Amino acid sequence: MSDKTAGKEIEAIVKKLGDWRGQRLAQIRQLILQADPDVTEEVKWKTPSNPDGVPLWSHDGMICTGETYKKHLRIAFAKGPDLEDPKGLINSYRAIILHEGDELDESAFIELVKQAVKLNQEKKKK
Repeated sequence: MSDKTAGKEIEAIVKKLGDWRGQRLAQIRQLILQADPDVTEEVKWKTPSNPDGVPLWSHDGMICTGETYKKHLRIAFAKGPDLEDPKGLINSYRAIILHEGDELDESAFIELVKQAVKLNQEKKKK
C-alpha cells in the first residue's frame, strides 16, 4: 500500500472516531511525522472486529502502532523496552496508554520516536 493511501486511511480513522481519541491520534501522527519526515505509514491488521485496521509507522523497521479502544489509546513501540524514557511516557510494557484528558509531553514523545528510528537503523547496519 502506498504511503499516500495509508495516510488517507489514517485520516479516515481519525474522522470516524470523531472524539478525543481521533484528535489525539491525529496529534500523535503529526508528532511522528515531525520527528521523522521519512517515516512510512501503513494500516495493518484489518479484522472483522476492527475493519479499519491499526495505524503503523515504520522507518527501517517498525516504530510504533496507534491502537484505539473505547476508553483509551495505546501507542505501542516495537522497541519500547530498549528506549530511554526519562519523562516516563511509557506507562505500560512497550506502550503509552492515553485516556481522555491525559497530558502528553510532545517533545519527549518526539525524542522516543527519534530513538526508535535510530535503533532500527543501527540494527539494520549490523
